[in-house]
Amino acid sequence: MELFSSYNLIIEGALVLILSFWFNGLSKKTNIPSVLMLIVLGVVLQYVAKAFVPALPDFFPILEILGIVGLIMIVLEAALELELRRDKFWPIVKSLTIAIGGLMASTWVAALILENLIPGMSTASAWLYATPLSILSSAIIIPSVGGLSEAKKEFHVYESTFSDIAGIILFYFLAGQLNPAEAVGPAGFAGTLALTLVIALVASYVLILIFQSIKTQAKQFLLIAVLLLLYALGKKLHLSSLIIILVFGLVIANMKLFFAGPLRKYLKEDRAKQIYHELHIITLESAFVVRTFFFVVFGLTIVLSSLLSVKVLLISVLILASIYLIRFIFLRVFFGSDIRPQLFIAPRGLITVLLFYGIPMEARVEAFEPGILLFIIIGTSLIMTWAMIRDKQKMVTALDEIEEEYDKLDEAYDAEQELELSQKPTPETGLTPPVEPDNLQEEE
Repeated sequence: MELFSSYNLIIEGALVLILSFWFNGLSKKTNIPSVLMLIVLGVVLQYVAKAFVPALPDFFPILEILGIVGLIMIVLEAALELELRRDKFWPIVKSLTIAIGGLMASTWVAALILENLIPGMSTASAWLYATPLSILSSAIIIPSVGGLSEAKKEFHVYESTFSDIAGIILFYFLAGQLNPAEAVGPAGFAGTLALTLVIALVASYVLILIFQSIKTQAKQFLLIAVLLLLYALGKKLHLSSLIIILVFGLVIANMKLFFAGPLRKYLKEDRAKQIYHELHIITLESAFVVRTFFFVVFGLTIVLSSLLSVKVLLISVLILASIYLIRFIFLRVFFGSDIRPQLFIAPRGLITVLLFYGIPMEARVEAFEPGILLFIIIGTSLIMTWAMIRDKQKMVTALDEIEEEYDKLDEAYDAEQELELSQKPTPETGLTPPVEPDNLQEEE
């Protein structure tokens, strides 16, 4: 049976998308991340495929392309939802501080664990392996926190987005240090970052001014194609390309802020808003499709036997413990005691896989077990699932208690109304209830 013929691939792809849509609905009811269901689906499909074909093809090239496009779509989707207002300043600062502080601390501790427990692991290699394990997955977090309060949901969107960008910048900075000819110091790195921001701002203004003047209907995928081109060219020039995507999303989502003063006359607000709304919808749909196939293909590549190693278990548990301990400290400092379920919402996912496969050959260590990566992705997702389900149960309990109190107040009000009615004259008797004067003894 030819599993990978043209029509079979169309059928398989269509069924995967239908199942993914169903997983999203199931996720909202159960709080189990749909991404986890997609990975399990991929693992199941792997064993089904092995029953019909002797060997599976190499999925890595597909996985890499899906990961890059998915990363761009997810960051753009998040940026389009971020509002830059004065009242958002402190939430953004808190989220940025927790994201970067947690990333650096988690990477440092994970690098120490890997360096000491894996033979042949140098400090430079340990940091490169530890960085992907320390990045939050906005691909998992953003679709999963819709049921939380607005403030907590906003925090997770900001934090996961900042963690993605900061983690990617850190990874490629560390990878660049492996080659002395291309290595840059902190000053050079800061200069590159500043140059990327300038290019991102200029490109964002130019794109909005050009596309608001295009009158044809099919221009949204043209805009996405231009963004993909800018991202790829930026990577070729060793720029932090993801910042270009983030800045463009922020500019078009907050166009009144960026086109203030003299620039306002250049903005065709109605057309720019139309571009924003259409781009938001297409980005959302595209991110859904890319995310679906990425995690299913990732499931197809998973080797479950790698989870059976005692060493993998030990290293993974130590890294997981460090992740939540560091997260507890940061959240406690910035948010006090109200840190649930935020403490446990720290999944690893798309970027972790993408960067892991992007580790340069000169930094690779044969003794590193891929099962560590898999264990941490599954472990953080399961912990998040448990926390979200528990939080939902607490909310249901709290709502039941509120409803019970409301019912008691309603019953008390009804009883009071009945008492007042019983004391009024009725047409049948014409009698009024006796009145007992307060000063009866004084009258006597």
